Amino acid sequence: MSAILLVEDDVSFSEMLRRFLERHQHSVTLSYTLEDAKTKVNISSFDLVFADLRLPDGDGIALLNHIKTKDASVPVVLMTGYAEVSTAVKAMKEGAFDYISKPFNPEEVLQVVKNALKEKQDLKKPKEDSTTAPKGQSTATPGFVSGISAASKVLHDHINLVAPTSMSVLISGESGTGKEVVAKAIHLKSSRKNRPFIAVDCGAIPKEIASSEFFGHKKGSFTGAINDKIGHFEAANHGTLFLDEVGNLSYENQIQLLRALQERKVKPIGSNDEIEVDIRLLTATNEDLLKAVEQGDFREDLYHRLNEFFIKVPNLQERQDDLILYADFFLENANQQLNKAIIGFSSEVLKIFQNYTWPGNLRELSNVIKRATLLTTGEVIHKEVLPPELSAAPAKETETASFSAKSNEKDLIIKVLEEANNNKTKAAKLLNVSRKTLYNKLKEYNLE
Repeated sequence: MSAILLVEDDVSFSEMLRRFLERHQHSVTLSYTLEDAKTKVNISSFDLVFADLRLPDGDGIALLNHIKTKDASVPVVLMTGYAEVSTAVKAMKEGAFDYISKPFNPEEVLQVVKNALKEKQDLKKPKEDSTTAPKGQSTATPGFVSGISAASKVLHDHINLVAPTSMSVLISGESGTGKEVVAKAIHLKSSRKNRPFIAVDCGAIPKEIASSEFFGHKKGSFTGAINDKIGHFEAANHGTLFLDEVGNLSYENQIQLLRALQERKVKPIGSNDEIEVDIRLLTATNEDLLKAVEQGDFREDLYHRLNEFFIKVPNLQERQDDLILYADFFLENANQQLNKAIIGFSSEVLKIFQNYTWPGNLRELSNVIKRATLLTTGEVIHKEVLPPELSAAPAKETETASFSAKSNEKDLIIKVLEEANNNKTKAAKLLNVSRKTLYNKLKEYNLE
């Protein structure tokens, strides 16, 4: 039975949540103020803390900081009826495990509790000796930001689900969404994390030399082969081979790749000896490979071998709630690279960021922030240093939906849920109703 500290000044709500958690085999201690919660944390041990963001004598972030100085392994989940993205970003930067908006449904609470307790258990496990990692290979995932949007949570769940397996993964997504970052995250969460991760851009390899690039060659095997060359398959042996833009491979190269995957052996050009390889294959594309299969441009048997598990990387529009998180991350990177100390963005810039459509996704956001960082002479990035296409872009058209006649209410809910990618919190905001009202409507129309 896990011990949970629930810090909430709404007595009736806290009693309701306490009874619900206790029915699911959790021991709950109640606290109604910041100071009382600090006292309880100092004298008792808890597996998880649920804290309201706004308390009579302070806020949940102050409690979060107090808990982290005492025991960094205790996950803290902040609750609020004021679902502000900027506050969520600050809370997660300070070390909050998650951020949940009231009203929330029972399943959401149980899932957050389950995830938080698992995180605490993982932190207690003995850490692996970092000396086992190859020189120059980090165990962190560069550029990977844990988002708070529904789309990001689905993505992270899929990564965590497939990473420990040996399945081949096909990663799909628009250009600039971070497909290679996802591939690295899968590799670093797998049993091969201390082995090589070899990334190959298939779009940059001329078909005439693809065999040499993938399988290697011996000196003198063809004109220009002045030295022996190790191919990507051999370089990735016992590790992970990531093929980006795999849809650009010629049909002949697809046949060679399929044969190597089936036999798990490669033969360098000019060699009579085959080399056994043990690799995990991750591939990525921004094309519709199924359509390419139908048109005869991509082999169906190769497609199915690559697509043992499919991951769709959401674009930046689908991860609007993560925008400020990513902006802050890219600003920190730009500060380091350019030796700057810019502390943030003006409110006008943040509004422009949120209204822009970001056709280039995360790559475009990173480039915009790096350029703006270079041009900024003060401590805050202002509109004047943004590219013209951002500052001149019209605001996104957002449908202001509202409940109307019963005849079209159900259709409106379905449409808004689709627009919000089934994110009920976002859908409720678009419909201008509370989430509780939305859930009642879903039940009424049997849409659950």
